Amino acid sequence: MRTLIANGTIVTADGSYRGDVLVDGETIAQVGADLAGAGVAADETIDATGKYVIPGAIDVHTHMELPFGGTFAKDTFETGTRAAAFGGTTSIVDFAVQSRGASLRAGLDAWHAKAEGNAVVDYGFHMIMSDVNDDTLGEMDQLVAEGVPDFKLFTAYPGVFYSPDDHIFRAMQQTAKNGGLIMMHAENGPAIDVVAAQLVAEGKTDPYYHGVARYPIFEGEATSRVIRLAEAAGVPVYIVHLSAKEALDAVRGARDRGQQAFAETCPQYLFLSLDDLGNGFEGSKFVCSPPLREKDPHWQELWTGLKKDDLQVVSTDHCPFDFHGQKELGRGDFRKIPNGLPGVEDRVDLLHDGGVVAGRFSKERWVDVISTGPAKLFGMYPQKGSITVGADADLVVYDPNRKRTISAKTHHMDVDYSCYEGWSVQGASDVVLSRGSVVVRDGEFTGRKGHGRFVKRAPADYARLA
Repeated sequence: MRTLIANGTIVTADGSYRGDVLVDGETIAQVGADLAGAGVAADETIDATGKYVIPGAIDVHTHMELPFGGTFAKDTFETGTRAAAFGGTTSIVDFAVQSRGASLRAGLDAWHAKAEGNAVVDYGFHMIMSDVNDDTLGEMDQLVAEGVPDFKLFTAYPGVFYSPDDHIFRAMQQTAKNGGLIMMHAENGPAIDVVAAQLVAEGKTDPYYHGVARYPIFEGEATSRVIRLAEAAGVPVYIVHLSAKEALDAVRGARDRGQQAFAETCPQYLFLSLDDLGNGFEGSKFVCSPPLREKDPHWQELWTGLKKDDLQVVSTDHCPFDFHGQKELGRGDFRKIPNGLPGVEDRVDLLHDGGVVAGRFSKERWVDVISTGPAKLFGMYPQKGSITVGADADLVVYDPNRKRTISAKTHHMDVDYSCYEGWSVQGASDVVLSRGSVVVRDGEFTGRKGHGRFVKRAPADYARLA
């Protein structure tokens, strides 16, 4: 099957130009001007006049079917990746979880079983390490060899995922040997627990106080600490879901002194705020960790960080729980509200509207933070995240002028609310191709369950980011 995408504006992280893209089977066969006029034949031609042609977006932080707080994230690999495709995302990297006392292998095998034969678009895995010991350190080497080269640890959630500094440092030392990457959820969990208990004792139990308890300085302190541990180990480190100026300052300082410190933020920290946690228990819809912050100073700092490359990636931390029956587990005690928000379907459009349309950064930078940057950092480039001959034909024909209204009534995520209910955004995906197959066309799903394949990723070539 040969598909010609004609007459579009090809937008990459490096520049934009008018051109055509020829897809042959699952890969990009040719890129150039007026390919039809040059005699190139195709089985189907997709007219992209007035549209962008971009590499399929990559969300490197999702949690499909994650067990948390006595329940499970609602989206399966089928529903979650289908929703991703509607939003122009053609690859996800989800987090496999090591259960306390079990092996990394058991956790990874469980996530392979969840995804294989179910995913609509391609997927990879990071590994959450709950235990750091001699056995799991040895397992890390094998996982890197199998294409799972990233390991997430937490300074948050004591008694669940929390790792003390010596465990984090040992894991970092291991990545110095095997080329892997440590990803950190950086908040001071023990200190947060003290404040949260004090608030509950004072009768302050509404969701709003989830945001109050998790001080921005707790995120800044933990971010600085884990970066310093990485410096001591001589390895890069990646900070997930960065939300606060204090944490961003720590990343900036590290990068200024030459440390390979990388970080992502998420749409919720760019568009939502502590105010959304108000309104009584309705605020539980917006409970995530780190929490939503006050608009000032955090919003502007994060947007500036994206523009200046202090932040390299925008991911979603997609982890949806229904308001009814799941978020409600925390009525009367914000500490029991399942932490997580839906977002995998809305990221690309929100960033186009709030970034490109609003004039905060260029369309090329938009492509960089939603696709190319993630591909480079997480060992998928140039197979993913690029429009080059030989790359996977993960492509999106994107209408930068079409407006749509975000709503739980029309979204495809398996969750009963939207964080952005009623928002109008400019920009939407018209046609989405995953490895050459059209999976979404004009708002209709044309893909199939099981089309998505596991992506074996290499340790990142950080020199590409210089």
